Amino acid sequence: MSWNTFGRILRFTTWGESHGPAIGAVVDGCPPGLALAEEDIQPFLDARKPGQNKFTTQRNEPDAVRILSGVFEGRTTGTSIGLLIENTDQRSKDYSEIAKSYRPGHADYAYDAKYGLRDYRGGGRSSARETAMRVAAGAVARQVMPEVTILAYVAEIGGDAIDPGNFDADEIARNPFWCPDAAAAKRWEALVDEARKAGSSLGAVVECVATGVPAGWGAPIYAKLDADLAAGMMSINAVKGVEIGDGFGAARLTGEENADAMSPGEDGPEFAANHAGGIAGGIATGQPVICRVAFKPTSSILTPVDSITREGEATQVRTKGRHDPCVGIRGTPVVEAMMALVLADHKLLHRAQCG
Repeated sequence: MSWNTFGRILRFTTWGESHGPAIGAVVDGCPPGLALAEEDIQPFLDARKPGQNKFTTQRNEPDAVRILSGVFEGRTTGTSIGLLIENTDQRSKDYSEIAKSYRPGHADYAYDAKYGLRDYRGGGRSSARETAMRVAAGAVARQVMPEVTILAYVAEIGGDAIDPGNFDADEIARNPFWCPDAAAAKRWEALVDEARKAGSSLGAVVECVATGVPAGWGAPIYAKLDADLAAGMMSINAVKGVEIGDGFGAARLTGEENADAMSPGEDGPEFAANHAGGIAGGIATGQPVICRVAFKPTSSILTPVDSITREGEATQVRTKGRHDPCVGIRGTPVVEAMMALVLADHKLLHRAQCG
C-alpha cells in the first residue's frame, strides 16, 4: 500500500503530484490555542522555493500557502490543519520523450513495477515538489515547540567540505548555498556552475543542529528519537544516508575517545563532548541534537545514459526540463522541517506519557 503519513501524535499527510493542479498537506494532532497564520509558514517556503538563483531549478513557483482548516481567529483549534499550494509553472511537455522510457537513478522503473503505471510528468509523486508541503508542515511543528531552535546548513558539495574553523552562522544567509564558510561558498560557485553548464549534477551533505531540546524527549527501543530522525530524513527525496552525532566516524574511535564525559553543573550534567549527537538510548540528553544528511547528485542530467523502455528494449535517456544541479541546496529547508516534525512529535509523546 502507499504510505503518505508521518508521525504518531503530530501527524502529517501530504498529497499531490509535481505537475498536478496543486499539492497539499493535512497536519493532525496539533495542540489547540497555538498562534498560526499563513505568515508564520510562508518564510520557510520562500527559503525552499525554486527559481531563486542560477544554482537551482528555474521552475518559477511562488509557493504561496493557504490555510484551509484548523485555524480560527489566528489560533489552532485542535482539529486537522489543511494546507494548500497551487502549482502554477508546470511544463509537462518537457517529459514527453521519457514517457515510455525509464530514467536511470529515478523512481520511474520502481513505480511502474509496483503500480503498473506511472506519472512521468516530473516524476509525479516521487518528485521533490512534494517536499514543499513538508516545509509547510514543519512550520506548524515549530509552533508546537518554541523552546527549540533549528539550524541546517550545507557542509559539503561534490566532495568539497567546509572548514569548521571558518564556521560563521551569519554567513549562511549571505550566499545561495546555505554555507557557513565564506571561502567554501566561493569555491562552490564555480563548482556548481560548472556542473550546471555541463548538464550534470553534484551531491551534497547537509548538517542540522537543534538546540534547546530538553533531556527526556524520545523513547527506548522502537520509538527512539534517533531512529525516527533517521526515518524522517531518509524519506526525503534523493537522501541516501543519515548520521546521528559522529555517525560512521564513531566506528573509528576508541571507547575513551567516543565517551561523552560528564561533570556536575549548576543546571544538571555538563558534557565534555557530544559524539552521540544529543541522543543516548533513543532519548535526548539535553545537548544539541545533530544529524547529517547525504543527498545524491540529481539524477536528471543532459548526458545520455543507457536504459530500457517499458517494453524492455535498449535505449538511451537524456533528461530535459528544469532541474537542480545540486538538490541538496534546496533540500536544506526540508531537513530543518523534518527535524522540527520529529522533535515536535516526540515532545507531545513525552508529554502524553510523562506529563
